[in-house]
Amino acid sequence: MKIAPKIRGFICTTSHPDGCAANVRSQIDYVKSQPELTQKPKNVLVIGSSTGYGLASRIVPAFGAGASTIGVFFEKPGNERKPGSAGWYNSAAFEKEAHAAGLYAKSFNGDAFSDDMKQQVIETIKADLGSIDLIVYSLASPRRTDSRSGETYKSVLKPIGDAFTQKTVNTDTEEVTTVSIEPAEGDDVKNTVKVMGGEDWEWWITALSEAGVLAESFQTVAYSYIGPELTFPIYTNGTIGKAKEDLEKSAKKITDTYAGGTAFVSVNKALVTQASSAIPVVPLYISLLYKVMKEKGNHEGCIEQIQRLFSDHLSAANGPELDEKGRIRIDDWEMGDEVQADVHELWDKVTTENLGEISDISGYKSEFLRLFGFGIDGVDYDAEADPTTGIPSLADAE
Repeated sequence: MKIAPKIRGFICTTSHPDGCAANVRSQIDYVKSQPELTQKPKNVLVIGSSTGYGLASRIVPAFGAGASTIGVFFEKPGNERKPGSAGWYNSAAFEKEAHAAGLYAKSFNGDAFSDDMKQQVIETIKADLGSIDLIVYSLASPRRTDSRSGETYKSVLKPIGDAFTQKTVNTDTEEVTTVSIEPAEGDDVKNTVKVMGGEDWEWWITALSEAGVLAESFQTVAYSYIGPELTFPIYTNGTIGKAKEDLEKSAKKITDTYAGGTAFVSVNKALVTQASSAIPVVPLYISLLYKVMKEKGNHEGCIEQIQRLFSDHLSAANGPELDEKGRIRIDDWEMGDEVQADVHELWDKVTTENLGEISDISGYKSEFLRLFGFGIDGVDYDAEADPTTGIPSLADAE
C-alpha cells in the first residue's frame, strides 16, 4: 500500500516502514562514523527500546561496541490493511541491520511493567547471554498496571499548587496562543510517580539480580529532563518532576543495594519525541531552542546525545562526570547560559506572525514527521510499501 502521514494533534496515526528503516540506518551510520567505545558494554538490555532515546540506546552499544542487545517495547505490528507503529518498524529495521552485522539482537513486544515480561527476558538472558552488564531504562508510558496489586495508574501533566498559564503553539496551524493547565488534585501526584517514577526500574533490577543474571559490575541508567525555568511549573515542579525526583531516589537505592553495581540518572536534552510533543508549552520551547542551537552549531538529536552519553560518560575510562546531585548531564549544551539567554529573548518576542522567522518551527515539524518515517531523503513515498514488515526475533519465537 501507499502510506502517507495522517496527523491528529500531537499524534501521527500512520508510519512508513521504509522511512523508519532509512531513519534507523542513518543513526547506525552516524555511530559507525564515530570512534569505537573504549570501555565496551558486552550485553545490554534496553527497556523501552523502540523510539527516541531508547532506540538510540540500543543502536550505540550495538554498532559502537559490538554489544549484544535485548530490547523490550510495546508496539503494534502492521497488517495488509493498516500500517503498524513507528516503533515496530524501527525495531524491525534495527534487528535486520544488527543480524546482517553479525550482532546478537532479540526483542520482546509486550507490557514491560509486567512480571511475565521480566521472566521472559530473564529466561532468554540465561539461555543466550548468561548475564547483563548494562540496563537502560527508557520507558515513557501514560499508564502502568502494577503487576503485584493489579491496579492500573495513569500519569498526568499538571502543575502542583496553582494553575499554569504560558505561551504554546499549535503545531498544525502554527498559531501561538496561551494555554492554562489546572493544578494536580487528588491522587494525581501519587499516580504519576507510580507510572513514571523509579519503582519499576527497581523491580527490573531486583528481578535480574534474584535470577542471577546481573553482571558483577553492572551499570544501569534511566533518563530524565529538567529544562528551563519557563517550563518548571508544568515539568520540573509539576507532577512529572515529582516522578523524576523518585527516579533519582531509585538510582541511589539501586547503587546502595547492589555491591559492584551503579545506577545513574542521565538528564537529557529537549528533543522532538512522541512523548515531548504531548507536553503543552514544550513544542514552542523546542522550536526556539532548535533555532538557537543550530545557529550556534551545537544542536544534537537523539543519536548524537546518546553517543555522547556513552563515549563521555558510561564508557569513559574514569566513569561518568556527575553534577552536585550525582546526575549525568548531557543537557549541558542546552542549559548553557548563552543558549538559554537567547531562547528567553526569543520567547518574549515570539508571536504567530513572527514564528516562522524567529523559531525553527519547520525543523520541529520535519523532525516530528521523521519519527514516523516520513520526509526522509531517498525514500520513494509514491511506491508501494509493505506494512506487514516483521521483527526477525519475534518471527523466530513464533
